[in-house]
Amino acid sequence: MTLTRWADKRATLTAWFALLALSAAAADLKPSTLEAWDQYVQTANSRLQERLQPGGCFLWIDESPERAAQVRNGQILIYPVGPHTPKRVPGGLIHDWGGAAYYPNAKIQDVFRVTGDYAHYKDIFHPGVISAQTIGSRGTDRYSMTLADHAVFQHNAIEGEFESKAVRVDAHRWYSITWSTRMQQIDDYGEPGEHQLPVDSGDGFIWRLYSITRYEERDGGVYAEVEALGLSRDIPASLRWAIDPIIRRISKSSLMTSIRQTRDAVDTTAARGPAAPSSLSTSFRQR
Repeated sequence: MTLTRWADKRATLTAWFALLALSAAAADLKPSTLEAWDQYVQTANSRLQERLQPGGCFLWIDESPERAAQVRNGQILIYPVGPHTPKRVPGGLIHDWGGAAYYPNAKIQDVFRVTGDYAHYKDIFHPGVISAQTIGSRGTDRYSMTLADHAVFQHNAIEGEFESKAVRVDAHRWYSITWSTRMQQIDDYGEPGEHQLPVDSGDGFIWRLYSITRYEERDGGVYAEVEALGLSRDIPASLRWAIDPIIRRISKSSLMTSIRQTRDAVDTTAARGPAAPSSLSTSFRQR
């Protein structure tokens, strides 16, 4: 075994034991943490509104010809939003990552046929999504998902409920916003002792999720840019050196995988051709 491989293996084991130590101590969501999260989400929404103003740059890739060329040529770009990701707030961490991709030969209807097909999320986003189903609609789409990442949750899972709305900006541009309304940890998932913990209690690896996605149909396809935000527990100072790099790597990898899986599903949907309008389950709104 080379020194490099040994160092990588040692770092992985150290991080794994650090995660075990972290999960051994419960972390309940505190009001001050939730207040900081709400303020941060408002800031993200304000940035969206700036991009919607006349003269604003709707897509992040259009701020740089190099970025636009990379995405147009098939690359998926993942980047931290802001100088500090994760951002430390009282009792928690806010994770904020952006991603940009291009779906060739697709129409916006193809994209929303995928993103609104909640019942098939378990197939589209396997293995991270274990199950999903539509709950209903009240001006927004409402659905539930059960999430599992064995690298983080180990023997546990997270059950969440979400709402999503899509807004049409003009003939070629849309944006959608999705937010969690409930996140609940399931301990010993799939085992005889499986049980659900109270809301906002448990390991605290995911307390809240929020995403803003911008779409623009042009160049024979659809450009998609997503800003994915998450709220989790803070990390004790003694463990940050081991866990911080793991958190960043998992966040980037998760977003990259999600965007790639979405693009693959959109490719398949676009190849099948147009569908009846009733198959679109995403709620459209005109600005």
